[in-house]
Amino acid sequence: MKNLFKLFITALILFGLKTQAQPQSPKLENSLLWEVSGNGLSKPSYLYGTIHMICSSDYFLTDKTKRAFESSEKLMLEINFSDPKEMSQMQQLAMGKEPLSKKLTPEQLAKLDDILKKTTGMTVKQVDSFSLLTVMSLISMKTFGCADLKFYEMEFIEQAKKRNIEIGGLESVKDQFVILENAYTNDEIIAMLDESVPEETAKLVSTYKAENIESLYDITTDERFTSKKTKKIILDERNLNWVKSMAELIRKQSVFFAVGSAHLGGEFGVINLLRKAGYKVKPILN
Repeated sequence: MKNLFKLFITALILFGLKTQAQPQSPKLENSLLWEVSGNGLSKPSYLYGTIHMICSSDYFLTDKTKRAFESSEKLMLEINFSDPKEMSQMQQLAMGKEPLSKKLTPEQLAKLDDILKKTTGMTVKQVDSFSLLTVMSLISMKTFGCADLKFYEMEFIEQAKKRNIEIGGLESVKDQFVILENAYTNDEIIAMLDESVPEETAKLVSTYKAENIESLYDITTDERFTSKKTKKIILDERNLNWVKSMAELIRKQSVFFAVGSAHLGGEFGVINLLRKAGYKVKPILN
């Protein structure tokens, strides 16, 4: 189950970050942590951008983030991985609805086989029963170049349990699988895998550690891998739905939201949407 969690989180990184650049994006300060206040709120809530997964040697959590988390009364993630039902659903969805040998064309299978051999030493026959999303995760995990991975979601869940505060999710595992499967064609997924290399991941991690939201957004948006339809499915529609849920939650208590960093920026990013809804959203710089 732990390995499946790693695979799914890796899928969130690759799909959640390889999206098309959005025009007219407001400039954001260098901070992964943002305070949400005003608009009738009695207490501030917090928005934190994660990279989902990172090598242990690169993992960090700033003091400002720890303070914000400690002052919050509820943790909200994209998916509540502390829920056994969600973890069980993730295990089921890791397997494909049909074998890849039936789902993909001979040309696609050959290309995927080449990528698998090059990156993992495996063949397409060995993963024939997996979903393409799971195979994609197996491949992209290798780009981090380490075996000791840490997951921001699990770190926050562990701390929330110690504090005995409620944990929730903005989406379900099933929701995200459907979203990711509908967002890309098989050819687009394979093209993404062919371009998923250690150098790009290292650049992403370095920029993330600098908390440079603008540069992070520039790096993780790439028109080669997507379309307007994909951007709408992966980012815009989800962000709009999240902000509706966020508005309801933060009226009741102080909430710490931890979501993928790619969702923070852009015209339809969570920060800009919350501002348009009347909230004051400011970076916490120290």
